[in-house]
Amino acid sequence: MKKKSIAELTNCSVEEYRKIPKLPFAILLDNVRSMQNVGSILRTADAFLAEEVIMAGITGIPPHKEISKTALGAEDSVNWRYAENSVEECRRMKEEGWTVGVLEQAHGSKDLMEFRPDDEKKYLLVVGNEVSGVDQRIVDMADEILEIPMHGVKHSLNVSVSAGMAIWKITDSLQKKNMNNNKI
Repeated sequence: MKKKSIAELTNCSVEEYRKIPKLPFAILLDNVRSMQNVGSILRTADAFLAEEVIMAGITGIPPHKEISKTALGAEDSVNWRYAENSVEECRRMKEEGWTVGVLEQAHGSKDLMEFRPDDEKKYLLVVGNEVSGVDQRIVDMADEILEIPMHGVKHSLNVSVSAGMAIWKITDSLQKKNMNNNKI
């Protein structure tokens, strides 16, 4: 088996990507402090056709060399915006009909692997600060609290790794539905 060349891996231009229908999910970065994590999440959002990424609070925004280092151009393809207050932005989106899913370790959370997204809903995935997690006020308003079970010595994963796992889980069923309806 031969590895694919870079030319074979190129899917489309930024202009073509922007015209592709996006899936009904967005990602809110609640005070994510690492620019590399921001870039990595943007790159994952590009891969899974996120509607948008909202960077809130102290979360850095493009243009920034540390974001570009891991985003590899996804900061140009993915729709993103900045919101000053993550709690207010989350509240606003919830009022607009978004289902708020928080990725957090919390009492009564749902195992991410057991989560079955409803393909009739729009999802806002909220991921939090690398030390303090998602703001408790957002956890309190969440429709779903999703947790990745940890079985080793460490109690958590990097926020961009965790976000990638949750994005895949949420979009897996959304992509299948949209492909069956010829939307993608």
